[in-house]
Amino acid sequence: MHRPIIKAASILLLVSLAAGILTAAQGPSSREASASAVQTPEKLDLSGIKKSLKTGGYEAYLSKHDGAATPSKDVVIEGDHYSQAEGMNVSVLQNYEGMQGQSILTQDAGSVTWDFDIKQAGLYNIRLNIYTEPGKDSDIEREIAIDGAIPFTEAKSLVFNRVWKNEKGSFDQDERGNDLTPNQVEEHLWQEIALKDSTGAYEDPFQFYFSAGKHSLSLTSVKEPLVIRQIKLSAPDVIPSYSEMAAQYSQEGLKSVSDVSIKVQAEQALYKSSPSLLPYNDRSNPAVEPYHVSKLRNNAMGGYAWRLPGQWMEWEVDVPQDGLYQIAIKNRQNYLRGLSVLRSIYIDGELPFKEMQTVTFPYSSAWQMKTIGPGGSEPYLFHLTQGKHRIRMEVTLGDISPILRSVESSILDLNAMYRKIISYTGTVPDTFRDYNLEQRIPEMTKVFRESSEQLYSISKAIEGPSGQSDERTSIINTVAYQLKDMADNPESVPSRVEAFKTNVGALSSWMLTVNEQPLSLDYLIVSSPGSKLPQPEAGAWTKLVSGTESFFASFYENYDDFSSENDSKNSISVWVTSARDQAQVIKRLIDDQFTSKTGIHVNLKLVASDVILPSTVAGKGPDVALQIGNDLPVNYASRSALQDLSSFPDFNTVKEQFNASALVPYEYGGSYYALPEQQTFPMLFYRKDILEDELHLKVPQSWDDVYDMLPVLQKHNLQFGLPQRSLDALGNESSTNNIATMPPSPAFAMFLYQNQGQFYKDGGKAVDLDSETGIQEFKQWTDFYVNYKIPIAVDFANRFRTGEMPIGIVDYTMYNKLSVFAPEIKGLWSFAPVPGTLGSDGKLHHEVGSSGSATVMFKHTTNKDAAWEFMKWWTSKDTQIAYGRQMEIRMGASARYPTANKDALSQLPWPTQDLRKLQDQMQWVRGIPEIPGGYLTGRNIDNAFRRVVVQGEDPRETMDNYVRAMNEEITIKRKEFNLEVEK
Repeated sequence: MHRPIIKAASILLLVSLAAGILTAAQGPSSREASASAVQTPEKLDLSGIKKSLKTGGYEAYLSKHDGAATPSKDVVIEGDHYSQAEGMNVSVLQNYEGMQGQSILTQDAGSVTWDFDIKQAGLYNIRLNIYTEPGKDSDIEREIAIDGAIPFTEAKSLVFNRVWKNEKGSFDQDERGNDLTPNQVEEHLWQEIALKDSTGAYEDPFQFYFSAGKHSLSLTSVKEPLVIRQIKLSAPDVIPSYSEMAAQYSQEGLKSVSDVSIKVQAEQALYKSSPSLLPYNDRSNPAVEPYHVSKLRNNAMGGYAWRLPGQWMEWEVDVPQDGLYQIAIKNRQNYLRGLSVLRSIYIDGELPFKEMQTVTFPYSSAWQMKTIGPGGSEPYLFHLTQGKHRIRMEVTLGDISPILRSVESSILDLNAMYRKIISYTGTVPDTFRDYNLEQRIPEMTKVFRESSEQLYSISKAIEGPSGQSDERTSIINTVAYQLKDMADNPESVPSRVEAFKTNVGALSSWMLTVNEQPLSLDYLIVSSPGSKLPQPEAGAWTKLVSGTESFFASFYENYDDFSSENDSKNSISVWVTSARDQAQVIKRLIDDQFTSKTGIHVNLKLVASDVILPSTVAGKGPDVALQIGNDLPVNYASRSALQDLSSFPDFNTVKEQFNASALVPYEYGGSYYALPEQQTFPMLFYRKDILEDELHLKVPQSWDDVYDMLPVLQKHNLQFGLPQRSLDALGNESSTNNIATMPPSPAFAMFLYQNQGQFYKDGGKAVDLDSETGIQEFKQWTDFYVNYKIPIAVDFANRFRTGEMPIGIVDYTMYNKLSVFAPEIKGLWSFAPVPGTLGSDGKLHHEVGSSGSATVMFKHTTNKDAAWEFMKWWTSKDTQIAYGRQMEIRMGASARYPTANKDALSQLPWPTQDLRKLQDQMQWVRGIPEIPGGYLTGRNIDNAFRRVVVQGEDPRETMDNYVRAMNEEITIKRKEFNLEVEK
């Protein structure tokens, strides 16, 4: 009976699989075909879009010098001819790294100034001849000042990319035959770089105006050291068009080559601007080279990682003869539906002709073969001499850049108008009240109307001749319509404030999406013009066979198991609970830096966080677990499930790597049961443009300053933020698998610690929150919500972005999120240590609590010495630096690692000034202890908080009631573990 059913099910499964593959083989769906057909035109009509003359911006700066002369002579300033250095020791280097003459080494903090004469007034490009000195593996950043003043806002952040390459020419494989992601190493090179906008908002290098006479130029270090050989002021380059180049080809008698075809695999890029540009496995089509039905092959390059303006990759091609060649690129752009992404193409570091500044790659779900050309059958021809040449492709925004500048300017104007509106209406206006906003804010309707017209012009430019509105322009048209309607009906504005804020936020998200230009590459072909090119997609039969083989291979391939097949006695098992990217980095570090040196084999496995507890209970747990939450070590240790790490003779030496506060949650009964991996703590974030420029307030140093500030904020219906929960490494709220447990509020911990209070007394036998200090600080905390009505739960990132909450306290990992999430306010915000409380010693105390994660060893571990060696290695300075840098390499600035290792934190790529602020706050960090039964402490504090704030109950009585509940739970647990209880 069962056999026919199984047979029928198998046949049905195979038929379904074949039908699905054949359907896929027929090509894109009608919807996708429609999306491919309706593309943004290659050349946008920007005539209807007004320039975004943002105050202090580059566009406004250029408009002041419109019509300035183009100089005919260059001005060269030798690096060692500096006139002044402040805050740094400048080293003069002779004939450095093959460069003849004297260069200077500038440090990661301070400034250098050069004096020089200008003979011809005009607009100059500034080019630097630089060498990227070893540092913290991040891009180099400088600020430029001309004659002691910053010429425009964008000059505050000038970024110089380091040059990266794969460590090896071929890809290593793991024991299962899968390609490993190659390590990235920096190639230290001399480069001549023109100063340009790092965000891609301006396609051409910056032009600086100099009048005739004496001038000074200063470079201030933001981060990373830099060697400077020479500074050159020159006229902007004039790039010929293709028609001019074609005429030159004819004039020089250049001919097309014949019978030449050179294929370069994209994953074998020679150099790249970012270490995050890594080869990856693409199994979307069997025609991707190389391809395997079950094994991971590094067969594609770019993808979503290659999306930010200014990122470039470079390939080397060796051509056999002098002549004219065509270039074809197998690519897939399946990210931006209805939009084309853009690339600039350079040959040997130069644009061969103007058209190569913006080469379009339209949307398609399938792989495409694009021959670089104007369209039609005729390709562009490139003159290459015999020998090696480099082809570079760089992300650019092209005609999209003025659109994004305009949208960004509109967003800033609309957010400023939103803040003005809520200063009268509040965030929840009374719908039955007439606020007379058009009289109180006379410019409101004008701002709405001008912004609406600008957005409609932008929408029209993107839609092109088709005029078809779709997902490309829907949010632009929505906001434009709302603004026009509010301008026509100003009395409706108060009732639409929330929708207005939401739509402007959506417009910001749209800007982020369009600013990103992802593109995947399989290979490049340099060939004779008109030569036959390979088909970019495999045929239906090949897809069917490949799909079937992949289906059956999925039953025995396990991509989450990173363990070695070595079963030697000198091995340990390690579980990690994060994600595949993190596990791959850890595995690579283990192989390269741990096993090779110690001979200890590590079986690494990626598991879900909720698997560890049942596995441990069942006796099938690991020897070591990584990235364990602060609440678990004591919880496991009290049940004799963890190894006492302080029993190892060198533990006291190891623990010196961390702040004492980082070890507090892992102490139980005088012993320690975990080593810290991550440690996060709150900082004060603030909007400089709103706090200092609009409201003329200073950054608060004490809570008295905060109390003085609150009326000013509330007068404008702006908010001050206090943290409710800790954040993870990406700046998102930390998640918990158990609703009953909750860590104590970071805000309450801050007030309690600043006034020398404590959570527990008598060695953890009872809570100490009913002490006079505990009650007073609980009242101080709740008074912010009761008396000043600050919001209980907020999306800090969004409110900070709009300016609705221009100042607030939140974990410092919010820095990572804001750097990526809100690029439009880059340079408009900063952070500082939290406000302090005046202590009996006459000093301001800035204490804060901390959260984090740790690594633990289980008691059942057989080879404890090997496991201890691994834990020491994993939490050491060098490993934490390597892991932190690799995570930032793979995932960008949003993944900057909050390591608990003190020395490692200082070596991660933080801007110098920001790192100093972090270190200032770190001196005041205190750990929050964990005790048996303490898992309900945070939950009961939160319950007490809500009874006082929401239900209006008395703080003292409420806290007293919940202290009894906390102590009862602690007593029950201490009795369960045969521990002494409070009498």
